[in-house]
Amino acid sequence: MAPARKKSNVEKARQYLSGGAVLREDSDDELGLEDHPWQWIYEDQDVQSRKNDRSVTPRKRKASSSATEGRIVGARMGSFQCRVGDTVLLKAEGNQAWVGIICDLFDSDEEEEGEEKMAKFMWFSSEGEIRNKSKKRDDCLENELYITAAFDNNPLTTINGKANIVSLGAFHSKYPTGQVKKSSKDYGKIFVCRRGCNTRTATYTEEFKWEGIYNGEKDIPSLTQLIESQTKATRKRQPRSKKDDKDLDDFVIADDDDEGIPKTPRKRRKLNDATTPISKRKDLTPRKFLTPTHRRIIIKKPLEFTPLGTRILSPRALSSPFQIARNQLHVSSVPAALPCREEEFSTVYSHLEAAITDGSGSCIYISGTPGTGKTATVREVVAQLNASVMAEELDDFIFVEINGMKVTDPHQSYSLLWEALRGDRVSPSHALELLEREFSTPSPRRVPCVVLMDELDQLVTKNQSVMYNFFNWPGLRHSRLIVLAVANTMDLPERTLSNKISSRLGLTRITFPGYTHDQLMQIIQSRLEGVPGNIVHPDAVQFAARKVAAVSGDARRALDICRRAVEIAESDALARESDSTPTTPSKTGRNVKNKAVSGDTANGSALQKRTGLEARTGIVTIATIKQAINEATSSPLQQYLRALPLASKMFLAALLARIRRTGIGEAMLGDVIEEAKRLGLMSQLEPVHQYLLAEDRGSEGVGTKEGQTPSKKTVGRGTRQADGKVARATGLSAAAIELAEAGIVGVEARRGERVGRVRLGVGDEEVRLALGDDEEVKGLGFET
Repeated sequence: MAPARKKSNVEKARQYLSGGAVLREDSDDELGLEDHPWQWIYEDQDVQSRKNDRSVTPRKRKASSSATEGRIVGARMGSFQCRVGDTVLLKAEGNQAWVGIICDLFDSDEEEEGEEKMAKFMWFSSEGEIRNKSKKRDDCLENELYITAAFDNNPLTTINGKANIVSLGAFHSKYPTGQVKKSSKDYGKIFVCRRGCNTRTATYTEEFKWEGIYNGEKDIPSLTQLIESQTKATRKRQPRSKKDDKDLDDFVIADDDDEGIPKTPRKRRKLNDATTPISKRKDLTPRKFLTPTHRRIIIKKPLEFTPLGTRILSPRALSSPFQIARNQLHVSSVPAALPCREEEFSTVYSHLEAAITDGSGSCIYISGTPGTGKTATVREVVAQLNASVMAEELDDFIFVEINGMKVTDPHQSYSLLWEALRGDRVSPSHALELLEREFSTPSPRRVPCVVLMDELDQLVTKNQSVMYNFFNWPGLRHSRLIVLAVANTMDLPERTLSNKISSRLGLTRITFPGYTHDQLMQIIQSRLEGVPGNIVHPDAVQFAARKVAAVSGDARRALDICRRAVEIAESDALARESDSTPTTPSKTGRNVKNKAVSGDTANGSALQKRTGLEARTGIVTIATIKQAINEATSSPLQQYLRALPLASKMFLAALLARIRRTGIGEAMLGDVIEEAKRLGLMSQLEPVHQYLLAEDRGSEGVGTKEGQTPSKKTVGRGTRQADGKVARATGLSAAAIELAEAGIVGVEARRGERVGRVRLGVGDEEVRLALGDDEEVKGLGFET
């Protein structure tokens, strides 16, 4: 005996594509080895004459109903014949097959695929196709099938034999042992059917005798009615009970005065008895798995890291209003509802629900600027659809999210999709081959798959093969693939993708416009609900919303700005709280210095105005929002310039004034120092700031000592001593050296300190933008 032929890798991979079908070992035995063309068998017409007349052009179903042709009652391929009402086997991948009843025969009229002989099948289901394990019956026999009310159209070329459906009594009378010998002609072709079933809801009909309910084509309508009446249909909406509301993590619609308008769902989470899941697997030794190509994949032991020191936060910090506000304003925080996106939510929901219910493929293109809620809305739609599945109000579906920013190679999308469908991780090339076979092979009751392709522009390759395949698969008859393509530009298909890809994308396009300032205010206020203390002023929220809406309408940018403003307000509150604590030895020097600075009431109020502290600390005001916007929109250079000490800012002001006065791009260091003295005398700065400039930078001859308040004569004349001598601003030379080290200015070293040349190393506009609104150097020429 010749040895059995070893299966190729492709043949082995096909075993992954036939879950739920019946096992066969003699495929194509009835149809023979030769591939004859299929021919129709018409009613009231000589079969033999039709067999000999090879030149007759096939007619479509409408034409076949004429008096000359008659109705199509069967089909023939060589010596094999099947008629309407017969139970047949259909080809599946590998050595398995589907079982179905022929309900109708017709010619397809699809122009893309050409004229093809088709049949409408009423499917039988095996026990392996029922996904709901909790409701699945446990008394299923080895060769038992369930009749379903699911119909599908397939080509006649998928038929490879006839099947025999009998009742349990008829099977036992014919095979008392319950086993069919391999030598029997019924081996692999006889099945027991005693119940109908809806595979999605795992509901069954009462037990019946097959010969009593079905005897041919005329019993198909009554059989369908029997199944639909005794099983629960998934498309029928039923009210949810109170118990289901309590047990399930369901969704409730946001309150509104207008009834009947779809709104973004509001999640209700169960908070009681929340425990951390504990892994049951104790053994961390490497395990070996086999892919369809029998390539070994070894799962390595996870890396072990040395634990870092844990900082223990006090309960006060966790329960503070600032901490609560920061958490709720974070962009990663999942809100209870998505306001201002009710219309877009309803559109996406209706398209997805219709595609899942109809079992058809679809492509939906969603566009909009960043931060307009595209991905969040899709996730909320999928979450509510999943809740409907849990309540048995909708058909099952699979959801997978592919983010172009999270994959290193666009071709990895194939592996992610195959892993979501089958749970196996294979290489991208292997996954592409398996997906092509999966979506091209007829498979009754295939579970729809919803794919969210986020950041679509990052998945575009040179030959655009990834985009073509993902947009082409939904158009295949058996795919039931629903693709949601999300991108930031409206014209990406026309601008980047080729025509063959744009045409497959379809006409279903949803645009998310940028948020208006009213919508941004509503979003921010909804996040701040429940935060105690009213730490964010309403005017500050309105100011932030208007600023962001005028630029982009990005909700994430608005939330980031408000979150940063809360952090600034919290730091100001902590600083004021620390200043009000009793003096300690480590703080003596600083307290004495502060007392010297705030010698009288006028000078103290001026210092408070300079530092930006409000009368009531810990409140987010418009000034706090302005500071947060400056930090968010400025470059690192501008942030560095704002953090410079007063002497460095004074030096830059003097250098800009000298360049503007002379019209030359560089100046002598001595001239810049003289310009700084002149600016100090002529500026609008408060006298206490002039004193700080001289004292902080080590100016000599000011006539005061540490801890001593300057005299009125000193304060009033700025840089002039009580005895009439002018103070020498030596701190500016050190500031010039620091700025040169940072690359802000360029200093040409000379033998004399004051004869060196200085020039700006950055643009003067950058300096003016950074310091134009700075209260410390107000009136020194930085204003634009």
